[in-house]
Amino acid sequence: MNYMKLETCNLVNGDGARVVLWVAGCSHYCEGCHNIETWNPKAGQEFTIQALDKLLEYLSDKYIDGLTISGGDPLFDGNYDKVLEICKIVKEKFPNKSIWVWTGFTLNQLIESKKDEIFKYIDYLIDGKFEKDNPTTKKFRGSDNQVRYKFEKGKYFFVD
Repeated sequence: MNYMKLETCNLVNGDGARVVLWVAGCSHYCEGCHNIETWNPKAGQEFTIQALDKLLEYLSDKYIDGLTISGGDPLFDGNYDKVLEICKIVKEKFPNKSIWVWTGFTLNQLIESKKDEIFKYIDYLIDGKFEKDNPTTKKFRGSDNQVRYKFEKGKYFFVD
C-alpha cells in the first residue's frame, strides 16, 4: 500500500486532535473529488515499517485523540489488508484513542464483500461516494448521501 501524507495533528478530520494517514488508491473516481492525486495506487510512497513507527510515535503524544485514515480510499482492494493491520496495531497499542475511516463504499457493500473485519477495530466509519451535486451541512461529510456510523463492541449505530 502507498500513502500520500502522514499528518501529525489535524483538527478537522474527526473529533479532537488527530493523526491523519492519507492513503493512495481509489476506484470510485467521484466527480468533484478534491483528492484526485490519491486515485492512483502507485502515487506517493510505500507504507513501510518506518512509516508505521512514525504513525505510532505521533499517536503516542497525549494531546492526540486518535487516528483518521482517508485518501484515496482506505478500503480500496489494494489498501484493505494493510489498513486492517494498521487498525489492529493501533487499537492494541492505544485502546483509548479513536480510529475514524472514510470510504466511498457503503456499509452494506463492505459487509457483502467481506471487508467487515475492520469494524472490530474502528470507532467511526464515514461511508458512501462523494456526490458533488448533493451538498450537505452534516459534520464530517462531503455530500448528503454519506453516513456516519459508530462502532461499539461489535455493533454499529447510525450517528447522523
